[in-house]
Amino acid sequence: MREFKRTDRVGDQLQKELAVLIQREVKDPRLGMVTVSGVTVSRDLGYADVYVTLLGEDSPERIKENLKVLKQAAGFLRSQIARRIKLRHVPELRFHYDESVVRGQRLSSLIDEAVSSDRARHGEEGADDDGEGERG
Repeated sequence: MREFKRTDRVGDQLQKELAVLIQREVKDPRLGMVTVSGVTVSRDLGYADVYVTLLGEDSPERIKENLKVLKQAAGFLRSQIARRIKLRHVPELRFHYDESVVRGQRLSSLIDEAVSSDRARHGEEGADDDGEGERG
């Protein structure tokens, strides 16, 4: 079993704290519904890469604007984290848009489309042949 590294523990703690802080403390009206999807911390704890997603708003302009707001709030967020987490040095926060969630949703919808078009192509025979019907 792999030992849970200190950087992982710090990353998890930062993710929890940032999720609450961004939601409650960053008062910028340009900021949308931001979700902190992950945090990776450098080995020396100098940097924390914070990955975020936006609920329902993924146009490149909105993403850029939200990242700008978060970047401007980074110093404030860092000072708040310093009060909440006992660390000798709070990592510098770098915000990134998490493409993986959007990519996953896109792949999922493509799979759904393929399945439904396959069913449509096979017509009624595919609807009855799902393995759940009783056969005599």
